[in-house]
Amino acid sequence: MNPEDYRTKLRASGLRVTPQRLAVFEAVDLLKDHPTAEEVIRFIRQKHPEIATGTVYKTLETLVDRAILKRVKTDSGLLRYDAEKDDHHHIYCAYCDSIEDYYDSELTGMIYEYFEKNRIPDFKIEDIKLQIVGRYTTRKVAQDRKGKGN
Repeated sequence: MNPEDYRTKLRASGLRVTPQRLAVFEAVDLLKDHPTAEEVIRFIRQKHPEIATGTVYKTLETLVDRAILKRVKTDSGLLRYDAEKDDHHHIYCAYCDSIEDYYDSELTGMIYEYFEKNRIPDFKIEDIKLQIVGRYTTRKVAQDRKGKGN
């Protein structure tokens, strides 16, 4: 995305465009690896060392509440954030705590089709995200990913 896309999405969701919102939205989008709040703070402070930790946390929650970002939970208990809006799922490595986007339109279609036929009583499904949990089988790949801090 470019800076104008960030502004457009903020306005479309009814939010004022502020430097803090732009910085947080851009950080999550540019980091691409489902950053934690602390990773977002470190990234932003490279350009804006004065930004308060509380401001970043509050802004992340506002962007999640307005469906601009999504919150992604991991088995380790960390909350991560995702700016990707296209339908996708996640692959989570329990060994290295990395999380990656996984695109498979056939799988997504099968899941939605299943719940069309097998409705949950008194429940309206708004979104379905599958998180595939496992470990990379190649030791070097897992170690490399773990070393990256993902």
